Amino acid sequence: NARASGTLSLDPDDDAIIIYTSGTTGKPKGCLLTHGNLISNARQISEWLNFTESDRLLTIMPLFHMNAVSVTTMSALYAGGSTVVSPRFSASKFWNVISDYQITSFGSVATMLSILLNTYPDGVPEGLKTDQLKFAMCGSAPVPAEVMKKFEETFNCPVIEGYGLSESTCRSTFNPPNDRRRAGSCGLPIGNEMKVVDDDDNEVDDGELGEIVLRGENILKGYFKNPEATELAFRNGWFHTGDIGYRDQDGFFYIVDRKSDMIIRGGENIYPREIDEVLYQHPAVAAAATIGVPDQLYGEEVAAFIVLKDGMKAKEEELIAHCQSELADFKCPKSIRIVKDIPKGPTGKLLKRELARIYAGSDLEGPHIRLK
Repeated sequence: NARASGTLSLDPDDDAIIIYTSGTTGKPKGCLLTHGNLISNARQISEWLNFTESDRLLTIMPLFHMNAVSVTTMSALYAGGSTVVSPRFSASKFWNVISDYQITSFGSVATMLSILLNTYPDGVPEGLKTDQLKFAMCGSAPVPAEVMKKFEETFNCPVIEGYGLSESTCRSTFNPPNDRRRAGSCGLPIGNEMKVVDDDDNEVDDGELGEIVLRGENILKGYFKNPEATELAFRNGWFHTGDIGYRDQDGFFYIVDRKSDMIIRGGENIYPREIDEVLYQHPAVAAAATIGVPDQLYGEEVAAFIVLKDGMKAKEEELIAHCQSELADFKCPKSIRIVKDIPKGPTGKLLKRELARIYAGSDLEGPHIRLK
């Protein structure tokens, strides 16, 4: 029977929500985010992408994911606009929703763009109104260059790629929503500080690979009931993301891969995303995921899982030969497995740790195709 005592007094540093990481590289951790984190990231995103009260965003990511909370809900409300919350992502109904609700932008992950391309190879169905759609926002994992190119050509919809984590209240960078955007780049910092460091936390030169670190008002307070993980992530005043990337001379950032996903084959560092990008260029490939697997000779070896497009065929030897034409031999997959689907999390992110388990439980105990 208690009554409200009047205006609620909140401090920007007060706890607001706990969002759990996807756990793609380990056990999920609870990100303790403050009211200040939420408001600052909503402001950063809405101002960077020029959202106004006339914008209507589509939320198709689950609301336990920071993309849905920050990018397509909080940002829209901060700008005075609105958001349409879809119960789930449905490729068959997607363009009808865009047309019926006159959506001006939507949040997505790379997997969703691939599914839409596979479902609508000829573009938006006739009779639907999508002229108001300004752009698609994409994050969570880098968009393969071939997927982005085909999506923009097929649907006449620019893809604005960004980068962030649950720990940064979702977005830390975005490409500019204009001709300055750069394919393959996750864009420019939109309100927080960002740099690339070596293993000793020294900032590296532009163009050199290192770990991405962040600092700013959108960075989490800490991991919920996990002081050890909090202490490990925050070092020298910066949050360490575990992502490997670089910055170009114009300040644009590029994500190469997760530090934990890097394959070390005979002392050579191999980044799976580079191999995935090449595999996506093959006309029969709908989805690709490369992982490192144990090998007695080299320590780790390169293996890839492939989903073929509907009605398309390709042999393992053909796919490896395709990689050989684009990559150094030591980077090419030594085993390829064609599967019906690649395990995904609730947000559509590929679960590479599940692929490692599948590989370990399969008859592919070692490379079944060797390079000469």
